[in-house]
Amino acid sequence: MVGKPYGYHNPIFSWIDTIDGNYPPPLDAHVVASVMTVWNNVQPDYAANMWNEALNKRLGTKGLDLPEILVEAERRGSSFDELLTIPKQDDWTYTDGKSTSCVVFILEMHKEAGLFDPIANSIQVRVYDMLSEPSHFT
Repeated sequence: MVGKPYGYHNPIFSWIDTIDGNYPPPLDAHVVASVMTVWNNVQPDYAANMWNEALNKRLGTKGLDLPEILVEAERRGSSFDELLTIPKQDDWTYTDGKSTSCVVFILEMHKEAGLFDPIANSIQVRVYDMLSEPSHFT
């Protein structure tokens, strides 16, 4: 894990798993999109690295900037708030490598070691990050 990103690709998405059933409740998607839009204009390289790549992964697209992501989500009949609820998948690799957290790293090791066999291929360990799915640990 030395030199690998530590989960910073998904701080915005790490605790949003439903549009309206999260605790604490997320900011309104319009507010999030507005802040992202301003930041995208002020620091476009930072925005591209921080959330554009993660949003592109959720759409199955590459290289779209924030305005294009918003248009594409709407074109597909979705919304920005729905896009924010899509959980990170284990096989997503970002331009600077896989993004993980300590909990996910341990679960990935268990998965690779076969502890979840025979259902290992159907488990996405990032979904079980305590920060993203606190309901799994209550």
